[in-house]
Amino acid sequence: MAKKKGRLEFLQMKQAGDLAAWITAYDFPTASFAEAAGMDMILVGDSLGMVVLGYEGTVPVTMEDCIRHSQAVRRGAPNTFCIGDMPFLSYQVSDEDAVLNAGRFLKEADMDAVKLEGGRRVTGRIRAITDAGIQVM
Repeated sequence: MAKKKGRLEFLQMKQAGDLAAWITAYDFPTASFAEAAGMDMILVGDSLGMVVLGYEGTVPVTMEDCIRHSQAVRRGAPNTFCIGDMPFLSYQVSDEDAVLNAGRFLKEADMDAVKLEGGRRVTGRIRAITDAGIQVM
């Protein structure tokens, strides 16, 4: 399997006008298939709440849910760039919570980056997470 892409390779792809292929996965088999297919990235989305856990939305999804599914995806795709989606209230309360929870994705699930939502209202959180050396989408 090819070496996992990193920030520099994705920047070079963007500058060259190349497209990145990525998929959302929540489990080992899907991640294995995605890696075998040559996906550039895999997102472990908090949408696992509806798709896998049967919730009506993403609000009930916990950090533990996201970490567990991220761990399964990493085992299935050890050579693919993987992103853990930060669930509701894992980053909204404080910069400290945001950094600690983002760090859990790296320490416990070996994710390469985290994803969060919110646009301009979360720029301080994004800055805190990136200042801790964690890549953010």
